[in-house]
Amino acid sequence: MKKSLQIGGAFVGLIVGAGFASGQEIMQYFTSFGIMGIVGGIVATIAFAFLGMTLAQLGSKLQTASHKGVIYYIGGRYIGAVLDFLITFFLFGVAVVMFAGAGSTFNQMFGISPMVGSIIMVALTIGTLLLNLKNILNLIAIITPYLMVVIFIILIYSLFTMDISISEANTIAQNQASAASNWFMGALLYVSYNIAAGAALLIVMGGTERNSKVAGVGGILGGVMLGVLIILINLTMFVKLDVVDGVDMPTLELAKQIHPTVGVLMAIALLGMMYNTAVGMFYAFTVRFVAPDHKVFKPTVVVVGLVGFIASLVGFTTLVGKVYSTMGYLGFALIIAIVIAWIRRDKKEVVS
Repeated sequence: MKKSLQIGGAFVGLIVGAGFASGQEIMQYFTSFGIMGIVGGIVATIAFAFLGMTLAQLGSKLQTASHKGVIYYIGGRYIGAVLDFLITFFLFGVAVVMFAGAGSTFNQMFGISPMVGSIIMVALTIGTLLLNLKNILNLIAIITPYLMVVIFIILIYSLFTMDISISEANTIAQNQASAASNWFMGALLYVSYNIAAGAALLIVMGGTERNSKVAGVGGILGGVMLGVLIILINLTMFVKLDVVDGVDMPTLELAKQIHPTVGVLMAIALLGMMYNTAVGMFYAFTVRFVAPDHKVFKPTVVVVGLVGFIASLVGFTTLVGKVYSTMGYLGFALIIAIVIAWIRRDKKEVVS
């Protein structure tokens, strides 16, 4: 169970940076649909648990150190090649978004130049990747319980200080920007782009456990924890829509409402989530090309990190708009391939 919890915690730690960092993602994919957004959160929980289980089990079964083997296994030679290229590209893209996001967060909360904030995050990411995988998994998993505690505190406060009725909250929700045409599509798109971002490292994490049942339980636990976070954050923002209406970073605004110290704690959580995601994405991206025990792995990490920093200078908002919107549709193709592989349970040989 300890190993399952580690895999599940790392899965959550990886996803939260890309999908929870500002609260704006939950707002657009769930809260903007009012009460039905909570139903969407339940749908997302089930999807995350199933996909997490399947990917972790495939990684364990194939004992791969890179996502390449599993992607070719579920997609075949031709579709697998396309999925492999796209996932590899987005691993790099999401990490770059995290670098830019860290720069923006440092600037907003502490008045530090965005470039300096990005440099700090790049340095931390490179330093972490020079450690071994076991240490990386431990570091990534640490932030999960901390985040859950901070979110729970904000939720309790929000529920006890709610100043609007459910019907009023529903009315305000209808005026929020939505990322999809309805609550069901919003839930699917949210799961889609997050799985596109997290599939590679989840496969690698599954590959560290030889018992596929243990790996699968880890994937399920991670999916359930993600779902609980979605529902909690969604509910928190829903009952406080009068406060977060039109705010760029809703979770941070709610934390500051409680006390400035809680705001600082939330800012630390946001940076921790971005750090988790940056580390996970860059590790999965790098091991796609260089084995972690190869002598050129560490120099490659440094070079990739520097290239990522340069790319992050494009800007956080621009990167989010371009990368995430495309990833949602990529994720659908990947999800379909995963479901087909789970149904068929075929015996294809892994392309090494």
